[in-house]
Amino acid sequence: MKIGILSDTHTKVNLTKITIDFLLNEGVEFLIHAGDIVEVATLELLANSGVRYVAVYGNNDAHLVQYHNNYNLVQEPHYFKLAHTTFKLMHLPFYMTPDAEIIIFGHTHTFEVEFRKGTLYLNPGEVCARSKPLSECAILEIKEKELRVDYFTRKKEKKYKHKEQFSYKRRMR
Repeated sequence: MKIGILSDTHTKVNLTKITIDFLLNEGVEFLIHAGDIVEVATLELLANSGVRYVAVYGNNDAHLVQYHNNYNLVQEPHYFKLAHTTFKLMHLPFYMTPDAEIIIFGHTHTFEVEFRKGTLYLNPGEVCARSKPLSECAILEIKEKELRVDYFTRKKEKKYKHKEQFSYKRRMR
């Protein structure tokens, strides 16, 4: 299964649309937003993407609570299972205990990927291009014996480019 992961979109709805469209064109079957959604229009983009999604509240999303029942918004840490894999989703990297196979977080605006003792820790970076002059996102592919992460960046007015690929052998459960 291919999962598109984005975070820290903030007020950049146009960049968010470009990112979601890119991920969908890459064949993702599920979208995960790791918080700091900020705009209701971003929730609309997720809801209208044609694939299932989940989005966690970020530290800039308290005003979105009024829309909680209209969208698949969750509080952190949020645990769920997808493709026979356990996930923990959060915005703030405060719950980093290895109690899921995949831990997804945002907030730092920095792409991070680490595989430690059977747990994948993944931050897709920022879509909003606030901390650097590019947008970032990731695709996580879950295979029976492998987890693969593809990291993509996009400079202003350009297309997304594949930057790096990471592959990790899964523990057999």
